[in-house]
Amino acid sequence: MLSTRLVRLIETHSEALSRALAAEIRASERTSDFREIPEHELQLGAIELYRHVGEWLLQKTEDDIARRFKAIAARRAAQGIRLQQFVWAMMMTRDQMLRFLRREAFADNIVALHSELELRQLLYQFFDRGIYYAVVGYEEAESRDMHSNLRRVRELATSIGLMEERRAEQNYAEE
Repeated sequence: MLSTRLVRLIETHSEALSRALAAEIRASERTSDFREIPEHELQLGAIELYRHVGEWLLQKTEDDIARRFKAIAARRAAQGIRLQQFVWAMMMTRDQMLRFLRREAFADNIVALHSELELRQLLYQFFDRGIYYAVVGYEEAESRDMHSNLRRVRELATSIGLMEERRAEQNYAEE
């Protein structure tokens, strides 16, 4: 019995939460790579999550979470955000939501307390999955970059005569 009141509270305050999160991420030394990302872009990423947190927790599938976080991770990797900084930013996002709930949630009976605890558990589960798939996304992006770089090296070696074209094509096919 998830507290829809608490979910709606997060969704209603999504803009303020996203602005505060973007400022916090940009100010932290543990997420210094994000200073190169425009603030509005950071806010848009957070606001999408906050505005639809109920959907993410209750309706989205494991595959939806995997697709979303792999895509975000690939984009951040391409922007030069190091993995450890991306993971820290995700933990900051989770922690900000939990702090907000702590400030705003007033469980006045056992049912409300149970709902609040259930929401916290779902948030932890969601972010754990998100972090897992982000790491997978970073690994996939790194692998694509490595193959792309290897292909460019082979093309260069072929173009300057260090490698025969036939051998380069054979090596490429083996990848």
